[in-house]
Amino acid sequence: MNTRNLQRIICTILAGLVVGCAGQPQRPRPLDIATTTSVQNSGLLEALLPHFDAATVRVHAAGSGRALEMLKDRVVDLVISHAPEAEARYLAAHPGWTYRKLAFNRFILVGPPADPASVRSTNDVLDAFQRIAQSSADFVSRGDGSGTHEREQMLWKQAGAAPSTGRLLVSGQSMAITLRQAHEKRAYTLTDEATFWQFQKQLDLAVVSEGDALLLNTYAVIYPRDPDADAAARFTEWLTRGEGRRRIGDHRIEGRVAFQVWPEGCPDTRPDALPCVT
Repeated sequence: MNTRNLQRIICTILAGLVVGCAGQPQRPRPLDIATTTSVQNSGLLEALLPHFDAATVRVHAAGSGRALEMLKDRVVDLVISHAPEAEARYLAAHPGWTYRKLAFNRFILVGPPADPASVRSTNDVLDAFQRIAQSSADFVSRGDGSGTHEREQMLWKQAGAAPSTGRLLVSGQSMAITLRQAHEKRAYTLTDEATFWQFQKQLDLAVVSEGDALLLNTYAVIYPRDPDADAAARFTEWLTRGEGRRRIGDHRIEGRVAFQVWPEGCPDTRPDALPCVT
């Protein structure tokens, strides 16, 4: 076979490959989501994602602060966050981001059933934090820039007190691991209620303070407005206005509603927005 014939054959094969590839349907690009570990630990995404068919979804569990940084760096397409102060800072720096409140539940303070800091006798969470600070009990902090860590820092600041050096233990890990450490150290910690309910049977911890208005825990969906955000926009609409909204409201842990969907008609486009009925 001469060189010219060989070249013709190679060109014909390559042309066939190009035509074949052109006829293949393009797979949609996966939707990368960074979500708080509390949402991941609650089992909510496992209940939601099988019903969202618009794209393949890849989930990256991270504290809210880390998740927002991943969105800034375009590592992910969308974030589910529960850190209003951090959200406000990132939105100020990125005015092209879309923001929408999704749901809410509560933070709770948990600790040893014996309650060595006598926290149960007060309904005021700031008083509860002061009592822990003034006692000899340990407190396990997330210490990771998460939404839970953000709220804990705010509560210590407003309480005007904090545990002495050596009694404020830092996990730097997810909510599930932090709860495990509090269990092992017989210490107090702040947690979202959904994660606690999910792991409660494995822990020798009890709820010692709940219900204070300062413990309201709001979740939001955030994504950048740009030509590549179509899947993120569809997922947000599905979560907040479509079938996903109903499924969030139906998600239960041990028979209890894990997340209240954001009430219709309530402001939902600012980090400081609050549900109309709490």
